[in-house]
Amino acid sequence: MAPSHVLKCCQKVLAWVPVAFIALVVAWSYYAYVVELCVFVYLVVFHLSFVMFVWSYWKTIFTSPASPSNEFCLSKADKEQYEKEERPESQQEILRRAAKDLPIYTTTASRAIRYCDRCQLIKPDRCHHCSACDICVLKMDHHCPWVNNCVGFSNYKFFLLFLMYSLLYCLFVAATVLQYFIKFWTNELPDTHAKFHVLFLFFVAAMFFISILSLFSYHCWLVGKNRSTIETFRAPTFRNGPDKNGFSLGCSKNLREVFGDEKKYWLLPIFTSLGDGCNFPTRLVIMDPEQLTVSSQNEPAKSSGANQSFPTRPLSESQNRLLASDSQWAESGPEEENVKSGAKKHIIVSLES
Repeated sequence: MAPSHVLKCCQKVLAWVPVAFIALVVAWSYYAYVVELCVFVYLVVFHLSFVMFVWSYWKTIFTSPASPSNEFCLSKADKEQYEKEERPESQQEILRRAAKDLPIYTTTASRAIRYCDRCQLIKPDRCHHCSACDICVLKMDHHCPWVNNCVGFSNYKFFLLFLMYSLLYCLFVAATVLQYFIKFWTNELPDTHAKFHVLFLFFVAAMFFISILSLFSYHCWLVGKNRSTIETFRAPTFRNGPDKNGFSLGCSKNLREVFGDEKKYWLLPIFTSLGDGCNFPTRLVIMDPEQLTVSSQNEPAKSSGANQSFPTRPLSESQNRLLASDSQWAESGPEEENVKSGAKKHIIVSLES
């Protein structure tokens, strides 16, 4: 049986096969369009879309996935104590103590602290462990075999631009080759080997356009909802339960969270996403009773019909540029629901979308 490191090397080599396939298809399409077809009128637009497509594809592939900072790692003492404990309850108590000062709002479905035994760190919100990359990835969306990389906080904008520019590239090629494709079927095209390039160029561009269109539309919808692919299938769990829209701030703010504040950089594969990937503003923030007591002492509470008070905005959100305006906050008094008897009362701070 081959050593494990040899198998890992083979897996790493095979992982580049899809990337090599895409690179060969793109190189052939360039040759077929520029050399064989050689339509000078379209070459300027063709090269512009080609350069932006390759640039964004390159950035998606070679941008390393962002990992949690050292503050999410357990201290040496806590790590030793965690490894010695055999009872899950005791381990969770250690994790709760270590995570009390961390900007974490989500838990597991069983209300436990999200901890990665492989990386030995407390997972920030929206962070997940990638088995292919063998690291915890901030705001992980998915592992894409076509780029041989994890799509997450550090390269999600590049991935979206890669889909957009590849879509425009395929659309432009298919639209400009269509007239020659029609001439091919009506036998008006000269009988040269270039006609076969025209035939396959149209079919390949149309096929990739259809497949990429559905994927790009899906990710545009995800950006509008501020969700990742993982969160679509498994909603993040907050202290009041699962909430698939917990990180949604409204379509405009969701878009700015990915592409940044300056619109002049939106279409360039340059990193402009807001935040650090470890801390995200949330639509619903559930306050602890201790925090509720402190906030009610520092600021007179505004009460609704159910006599529920609204605390001051959380520190993690007040520091975020998306939530800097006071006018964006509003109390949702008329929309409050009575809490069932015996259930723990909580306060909901809602953001106007």
